[in-house]
Amino acid sequence: MAAQQNASMPLARGDDERGFSKMSILLLDGSPSNPSRSAALLDAVAERLGGRGPLIERLRIRELPAQPLLLADGSNRAIRAAIDLVLDVSAVVIATPVYKAAYSGLLKVFLDLLPQTALRSKAVLPLATGGSPHHMLALDYALRPVLQSLSARQVLPGIYAIESQVTLLPEGGHHVGADVASRLDDAVANLVFEHHRSAAVLTPFRPVPFEQVRCSV
Repeated sequence: MAAQQNASMPLARGDDERGFSKMSILLLDGSPSNPSRSAALLDAVAERLGGRGPLIERLRIRELPAQPLLLADGSNRAIRAAIDLVLDVSAVVIATPVYKAAYSGLLKVFLDLLPQTALRSKAVLPLATGGSPHHMLALDYALRPVLQSLSARQVLPGIYAIESQVTLLPEGGHHVGADVASRLDDAVANLVFEHHRSAAVLTPFRPVPFEQVRCSV
């Protein structure tokens, strides 16, 4: 019987004891610079996710081979692996500097390589840094439509920080201002919540074997 087979099936790899898929998050760094303030925001997100149990992957687009990236050569091994990484995770956090009121050209080149449904069933959190508060709408008017066109299940409210709110320290660390830190706290909590909410909706019902049923009269 099909129902009996489903009842006895073990949890799939990556599922927890309730059958929810374990969260895997890709931190996608779209900055051409190293170090960068946008990468520092990703570091801050990683710190906040540390105690929540998700598998964290990181992809720095600037480290991909330049020629295959610019030529949109999806057959290149490194490019193919990067695309597969996006497809395999359950959520994506994207960070980019803002240049001339738009996200980085490096990030655009990579997003153009992705299949049209690359972000299907995924929550996406966009982050950006810039030199002026005047470019904060770049997340909504430039990046958000692209993410939605890639079939993102949900694009969460983004976070934009100016240079004075993210300080790069000489020893290699960073300091995030209190206002941005508070918004990151809320954004990470929202990202985790949305994952578990969607997992609860999408997880199929697991039948209970008859011998495990208990009732009282």
